[in-house]
Amino acid sequence: MEIFVAKSSGFCFGVKRAINTANKCATENKGGIYTLGPIIHNPQVVKKLESSHIYAKKSVDEISSGTVIIRSHGAKLGEYRAAREKGLNIVDATCPFVKKAQDLVQLLTDEGYAVILVGEKEHPEVKGLVSYGAADIRVVESPDELKDLPRKKKIGIVAQTTVPREKLEAVVSFCLNKASEIKVFNTICNATSIRQEESGELAKKVDLMIIVGGRNSANTRRLAEICKTIQPRTYHIEVADEIDFSWFDGVTRVGITSGASTPDWVVNEVVERISNHA
Repeated sequence: MEIFVAKSSGFCFGVKRAINTANKCATENKGGIYTLGPIIHNPQVVKKLESSHIYAKKSVDEISSGTVIIRSHGAKLGEYRAAREKGLNIVDATCPFVKKAQDLVQLLTDEGYAVILVGEKEHPEVKGLVSYGAADIRVVESPDELKDLPRKKKIGIVAQTTVPREKLEAVVSFCLNKASEIKVFNTICNATSIRQEESGELAKKVDLMIIVGGRNSANTRRLAEICKTIQPRTYHIEVADEIDFSWFDGVTRVGITSGASTPDWVVNEVVERISNHA
């Protein structure tokens, strides 16, 4: 059995930066160290950080003192204010690409644009982005959610950094007839696009695809969706122990890819388990 691992698997730049920031905090900061929500969407990494006494908290209300790390997805403006008011030491590990999107939402709002954000309403990155805009900011995943949009003088469009490019393009196309002026910022992370394209190409060449990553990871779920449309024998797992070898009946070529928040050691364990079976 041949095993092919996507070149782009493993941590992306923003995730790697966030983990390095957390590890640095563990050696340099005294007192409690906490992340505002899981630092990345990978349960194995979050658990590993606990061994360095870095614990995830749901809100600033749960942190009375010490250091709070803003996770890679960013945070709401109100959460920054609450942390400052408590006198917490704030360490910002927001992905630079997310930070850029936040700045652009604020810029468009200040310039008087009706802002449309293409992304998942409940995703922590999106919740943070929304806080940089006005009360009337719209969050949508498709043009269907904009059917009630009245004509505007100016529309500004920004995307969640991990949203599929096709979703951004569909919303932009729909809005062309809804405003006299449209300003679009393609804030989709280039690494995300490359990972999705590479995974899709790999799915065309194999008999079975394994997608490795947290089930709470939006970009990992999207990889699974993309690959499954190409190769129906696609399975999303978090760890190697979830592999069911009945999946491999008649399989000679296996493709493996992972979400941006999946560490190399988890991917390597998957490869090793499949290799030992083969």
